[in-house]
Amino acid sequence: MEVSALPVASSHKEKLISAGYTTLLSIIGVSASRLAQELIIPHCEAMDIIKITLNCSRAMGLEGTHALLKGARTAWEMLSDEQNLKHISTGCEDFDGILGGGIHCGEVTEVGGVPGIGKTQLGIQLAVNVQIPVSYGGLGAKAIYIDTEGSFMPERAYQIAEACIMDIWENLVFPHKDNKDCQERMQPDHFLSNILYFRICSYTEQIAVINYLDKFLEEHKDVKIVIIDSISFHFRQDFKEMVQRTIVLNEMSRLLMKVAKRFSVAVLLLNHVTAKHTEGQFQLTLALGDTWSHSCTNRIILYWDGDERHARIEKSPYLPSASAPFSVTNKGIRDAVSHCKRARMMYNRY
Repeated sequence: MEVSALPVASSHKEKLISAGYTTLLSIIGVSASRLAQELIIPHCEAMDIIKITLNCSRAMGLEGTHALLKGARTAWEMLSDEQNLKHISTGCEDFDGILGGGIHCGEVTEVGGVPGIGKTQLGIQLAVNVQIPVSYGGLGAKAIYIDTEGSFMPERAYQIAEACIMDIWENLVFPHKDNKDCQERMQPDHFLSNILYFRICSYTEQIAVINYLDKFLEEHKDVKIVIIDSISFHFRQDFKEMVQRTIVLNEMSRLLMKVAKRFSVAVLLLNHVTAKHTEGQFQLTLALGDTWSHSCTNRIILYWDGDERHARIEKSPYLPSASAPFSVTNKGIRDAVSHCKRARMMYNRY
């Protein structure tokens, strides 16, 4: 049960959510004195909130336990489900190769790297590629793009959609029976209309949207990827209390994992790098700290090797550590230029 459904004053709900208490489980076990201090409310009001929370959780306890026991599954069923999960192509064959086919549905994947390496370009590319019709090897689905920085560019999405459509027609060997219907849908404006965009201007808005995802996906079952660009921006800017930030982020990651599994959608979290002081020297690492590094299924680092971009799998429960080159071109994410030919194709940088 979400805190938004808790029978307490609206002002208390807002304070709870802002402090990172978004579900009943996140409140249970917290002392009244600590809750009063974090919400800046009288001790007696904090006690009332805890009592109401405990009563609600007890009322749900028997039903929740019964559902859990009924929902037991075999490991074979779980493996079969995982093998049937779909992938979304990055647009680069080598990049897809190290990922086992592309970004995985049903999982949370974090992609981080320095500014200008191509994180937003990858996000837009995946928001387009998820829409490739099933008859042409795609998922024929929609995308949610949660923009925390204002970096999403509709013009760039249009350009990438045009290139994606062109590639499909060029690689088409045999015409499909639904070719006429595909021609009507294979238009850049149609692709853009299937990218559901949220502009987020504060960490409270970000929390609210992520809490709302479950209900939104219930109503939009054709969505197969959720992109957050970036996950860290407002939490690096607005938070000074690290303990409180950790609580909020842990709850957020739990909700994103739940959404990914329940709706079999790919959740892509784009992240920044920051400097970490280790053993007397500074090293670049992804933002939000060590605890956050365990909050995703897969973690991918984008980095420069000379003047060539590379993607490296840093963490995955089943993918081996590997790296692959890729390019950011006018068409979007594509294969890297061949080293053998020593060619250097110049593209506009985005």
